[in-house]
Amino acid sequence: MTHAIERLAATIEDRKSAAADSSWTAKLLAKGADKCAEKFGEESIEAIIACAKNDRENLTYEAADVIYHLGVMLAARDITLGEVMDELDRRAGVSGIAEKAARNL
Repeated sequence: MTHAIERLAATIEDRKSAAADSSWTAKLLAKGADKCAEKFGEESIEAIIACAKNDRENLTYEAADVIYHLGVMLAARDITLGEVMDELDRRAGVSGIAEKAARNL
């Protein structure tokens, strides 16, 4: 079974070669990585506001937008979902404190 995030990543990857006027994803990607990062930031702030307001329904909606825009931003820099999953696998079972300390060496 394919998970929604895998389907999303595949759709975003497909849109990388689409005409900018054919989809929102293609339009964002055509504007470049900086614009994709800006949209990710905007959606992240909207999710933060929904969380602060304890608005569960809106937070769920905004979280989906954050995940989508993260995928677009990663695609704009040719980073795949698989690469992110590999990094998460690498971190599995490692204390967050220990992982962060290892990066600061």
